[in-house]
Amino acid sequence: MPRSAPAQPDKTMTMREAIAAHVHDGGTVSLEGFTHLIPTAAGHEIIRQGRRGLTIVRMTADIVVDQLLAAGCVTKLVSSFVGNSSAGSLGELRRRIESAEGEPLEFEEYSHYGMICRYLAGAQRLPFYPLRSYAGSDLPSVNPAIRTVTSPYADERVHVVPPVNPDVTIVHAQRADRAGNTQIWGLTGIQAEAVFAARRAVVVVEEIVADEVVRSDPNRTVIPAHAVDAVVECPRGAHPSFAQGYYDRDNAFYRSWSAISRDPDRLQAWLADWVHGTADHAEYVAKLGPEFWARLEVGEALSLPVNYGRRL
Repeated sequence: MPRSAPAQPDKTMTMREAIAAHVHDGGTVSLEGFTHLIPTAAGHEIIRQGRRGLTIVRMTADIVVDQLLAAGCVTKLVSSFVGNSSAGSLGELRRRIESAEGEPLEFEEYSHYGMICRYLAGAQRLPFYPLRSYAGSDLPSVNPAIRTVTSPYADERVHVVPPVNPDVTIVHAQRADRAGNTQIWGLTGIQAEAVFAARRAVVVVEEIVADEVVRSDPNRTVIPAHAVDAVVECPRGAHPSFAQGYYDRDNAFYRSWSAISRDPDRLQAWLADWVHGTADHAEYVAKLGPEFWARLEVGEALSLPVNYGRRL
């Protein structure tokens, strides 16, 4: 008889439980997902629970960061990109940085690859990570954490960045089993490295599936269970970003955010209505309504063999 797999621990929690257990005032929180699978619902629960004094580490600081700032959760931002995903601007973040309105915000800026190297160093528990791409850049002049060392193998100076080891990393994914073996497909980012760099990790997924589903398609498993502390099932929890195979990107919301965030009163009203005014993400989803979600439904996109530009 084939030997059955040993039972794995059940790490499932509600979103409220996971944020309460793993996100604490004054902590460093990584929120990763590159355009795709952005952990928006987790960000909203951080706001609902009134966390304060957070350092947010996110390569692409976008709408969820703007919302966390407006809610008073963040005192430091570590990022390599600031913007509304090619659809506009981030009003609250701009006010904090450009005119120092509201609570003070410390901003630590890197390049995209610089942030990747920080996660790699953190995941591998290295003291720093070398890279060449800061040659000719003015970023080292505004960020003293970007330094140079002499190569032990050649007479040359090389830029280095320090590791980042968040207190907790939160990522969104398509699916996981109850132990935390997490599967992602489509546009992936730095999620796995961000999880391995952190002291704790929360994975939010569109659905929790049976162990057999994960084992039947192992190449999709990007994050293994031993690196995960909590698994949260939260359908449509990446909105307004997308989850390949589940729902499309809400481009209309991205386009609307510049006007919402430009006006501080309107931004606070949006938070009061859509975050503080909803008990959880399920209520947020229900408030948008079935017709709204029907517009974001995805259909089949079958691949066909192609030969010299012609379908076979």
